[in-house]
Amino acid sequence: MTAHDIPPGLIVRHFTPPLTLADFKLICFDMDSTLINIECIDEIADAAGKKAEVAAITEATMRGEIKDFKESLRRRVALLQGVPVDALQRVYDERLRLNPGAAELVAACKATGLKVLLVSGGFTFFANRVKERLGIDFARSNLLDEADGLLTGRVAPQSWGDICDGAEKRRTLLEVASLLGISPAEVIAVGDGANDLPMMAEAGLSVAYHAKPRVREQAMVAINEGGLDRLLDIFTEKP
Repeated sequence: MTAHDIPPGLIVRHFTPPLTLADFKLICFDMDSTLINIECIDEIADAAGKKAEVAAITEATMRGEIKDFKESLRRRVALLQGVPVDALQRVYDERLRLNPGAAELVAACKATGLKVLLVSGGFTFFANRVKERLGIDFARSNLLDEADGLLTGRVAPQSWGDICDGAEKRRTLLEVASLLGISPAEVIAVGDGANDLPMMAEAGLSVAYHAKPRVREQAMVAINEGGLDRLLDIFTEKP
């Protein structure tokens, strides 16, 4: 494959094809709007009648206009205070769908021997279910605090820290790569928002999926049309 063979809807820069999928040992995915079709926090907020308010903060954060992701997340989660915990299950059942090509791309990576990491600024309730559904190896995300069947409006601390922001996504990618005994050059990182840029900058191959302009501009591969499995089009060998 040459650069001239890249199909429409894919942008490739800063490397020259061909590559093989077997050149890589780990693929790292963002979750909301990357592996799945929604921003989970926006849909939970809908249950509280605050979707517009929360979604506006989400959108500004993903565009990179709100620089402090931790503060942005705390502000949004605070608006969820009092939402019944069972609203999360309804969001999962009624609104959450895998994005086109997600299952196919993960399956192809696993068949080639890559490990799969999900690292998300979203929430464990959804990340753990997506992890199980796709057979993902590792997942890290934020934990919503709850009491008496209601969300408290806080993010609960975990053993690794409090909030999985862009810096934590980068650190997790590097940590898992180290545990696997591989270099960051052997990692693919896939995301759509500004908080994915730190991990994408470390990876040997960075992929923007239907992403915000700033992310598309910095990624080595931009999938602007079609599903996540379009990434397989840049590789000379597929499972």
